[in-house]
Amino acid sequence: MAPAGATTGSRENRRVPRGLRPGGEFDRYLAHLAGQDRFSGVVLLAYRDRPVLLRAYGLTDRARSVPNHASTRFNIASVTKSLTGIAVMRLVEQRKVKLNGKLGDYLDGFAPEVANAVTVHHLLTHTSGMGGYSRTDAFAQGVQRWTSEAEVMDGILGIIRATESKAADPGIEHRYSDSGYAVLGAIVAAMSKGSYYDYVHEHVMAAAGMTRSGFFPKPKVLAADDIAHPHTTDRETGARIDFTTSPYFGYLGGPADAAYATAEDLLRFAVAVRDTDTLLSRAFATLTTGAKVPVPADTAPPAWAEHQFYGYGFRAAIAGGHRLFGHSGTGAGNRSNLDIFPDLGWVTVTLGNYLDPITDVVRLQRQLITQP
Repeated sequence: MAPAGATTGSRENRRVPRGLRPGGEFDRYLAHLAGQDRFSGVVLLAYRDRPVLLRAYGLTDRARSVPNHASTRFNIASVTKSLTGIAVMRLVEQRKVKLNGKLGDYLDGFAPEVANAVTVHHLLTHTSGMGGYSRTDAFAQGVQRWTSEAEVMDGILGIIRATESKAADPGIEHRYSDSGYAVLGAIVAAMSKGSYYDYVHEHVMAAAGMTRSGFFPKPKVLAADDIAHPHTTDRETGARIDFTTSPYFGYLGGPADAAYATAEDLLRFAVAVRDTDTLLSRAFATLTTGAKVPVPADTAPPAWAEHQFYGYGFRAAIAGGHRLFGHSGTGAGNRSNLDIFPDLGWVTVTLGNYLDPITDVVRLQRQLITQP
């Protein structure tokens, strides 16, 4: 199967492994997966901020036979947490939010056991003891009726306030929490005196040059030809099912997940985080992306290297002896991964609109990047 909208970087460099160049081992492997209908999406490999390989496969909308292109926008799932982390840390750098500030200093309506014990640091590192609002019956019901930004944010926070009645030993261990990042989004809104969505769009996305990214409401996703529809898989027949037809495909994502971005926009984001003072000062960027707490092996994403940690909205790791940070994302019918190797000059973006894991794709990228 030929790649849809495939392009390649023109720059050849002796430090770019042959296996990562056009026609190399990774390119052939990706084409093989796409030929078996096991991958649909876009992959971008960039060295020193220039694309070495950019490939698009599969369909954005199977019902209308619209192909994915290099410029297709994908639901990036939990990679959204990196955007939220940057938003919070901007406010920390501006001294509007404190890392050791208590949840109750910024938001009301939480049980005293939570408000007086959980800190911003706990929320950012998934050590707050909170769980996941999306696994509740209340969310399953709410996602079918919310039709505005305010309803989404208020509805999610209402669920969290009702379900998180006590802190489960905050600061003790890493326990991945969508609820914690939804709360961070509410803190961003409260301390910026506006909308979480507006703040991230202006001070993170637009500031980084992510001109085609955003939090897109359901009507826009359904109407656009350049926004990928997520596809789940029927367990019995193996058929691809467009998740936008499900009653659980909600109106809008939140601070923990479901922003949309192109591969090239995520490269711009990576560059802005890593090398410039565009989003944060270099000192605060290093603080944000550095390891804070170890991630238990039994809860870590399988593609994520041998030594795994969490920072402030970023996963951090040592892979093949080299520092790595970024984030992975998993949703109903979509997968995403952003890898940044600051010392090696590599950024990789993998975006898919199938439920199929992209673990092997990411693992091969890392293997070829870090090989001696």
